[in-house]
Amino acid sequence: MITNALKYSAADSIVRLEIACHDLQVIFKVVDQGIGISPEDQEHLFEPFHRGQNVGSIPGSGLGLAIVKRLVEILAGQIAVESRPDLGTTFTATFPLDEAVSENGL
Repeated sequence: MITNALKYSAADSIVRLEIACHDLQVIFKVVDQGIGISPEDQEHLFEPFHRGQNVGSIPGSGLGLAIVKRLVEILAGQIAVESRPDLGTTFTATFPLDEAVSENGL
């Protein structure tokens, strides 16, 4: 997610990483000001080999987000995307926090 945020954003734009713990969940966000993703492409975003219609000549295989989604699922998490073309994208990965870890303040 971080690599994509950097790859699809202008060199001088900001990519923000956020992490929080809330209601026994760890929430990790990657927020960019890049090229954005159309609603049509968002429907297929996590499918292997899918690339957005607006990526132009930016190199890629279309595997990165499919792999990210699978890894998130292996960790019992969920991933979501919010995006608007030309305005940027926010990826949010949410993972359950083990109750024992939470009780120990970790």
